[in-house]
Amino acid sequence: MPIRLSQDADADALLDRDPFALLVGMLLDQQFPMERAFAGPALLAQRLGRTELDPRELASYDPAALVEIFRGPPAVHRYPGSMAGRVQALAAAVVDQYDGDVTLMWRDVQDGHELFGRIAALPGFGKQKAQIFTALLGKQRGVTPPGWREAAGSYGDDGSYRSVADVVDPDSLVRVREFKQAAKAAAKSGVAPAKG
Repeated sequence: MPIRLSQDADADALLDRDPFALLVGMLLDQQFPMERAFAGPALLAQRLGRTELDPRELASYDPAALVEIFRGPPAVHRYPGSMAGRVQALAAAVVDQYDGDVTLMWRDVQDGHELFGRIAALPGFGKQKAQIFTALLGKQRGVTPPGWREAAGSYGDDGSYRSVADVVDPDSLVRVREFKQAAKAAAKSGVAPAKG
């Protein structure tokens, strides 16, 4: 199934063919609209004059110059300085731990717990982000080691609309937004949201 996270054909095509770009999009998906976060890798690649993102290039890029690339306009993220540093740290981790090939992170995992652990160990990936990316890999990329749904927590639930892992078209994007808005409202009121 083709990726539809940015809702932009060219940006989604990059996410579809470049697993590292998808990982970068997941990293950028915080305190920023989801579509713009997942369009960020394409904007970054374009400014670097590339058709895909190279972890080695990003890991060794001059940090100040990378911040300027993130600033734009338009900005790759609303926090260009800190996110440029986080992307560079992520790229360095992929180079150091997986020889620059992000697919090695999941190619030989024994189970979902190991997959989740590898993702959670990445810079910028806490428990929730690692669960969502585990769910995204399982639901949309065919990375389904035994126990992946359990490792993804509620984000792995079949038929849910909780996160980017469930966005496959404009309608599902609306449903995920509705779930998140209901969850925020429930958190403010102290009432648990309906299962999404």
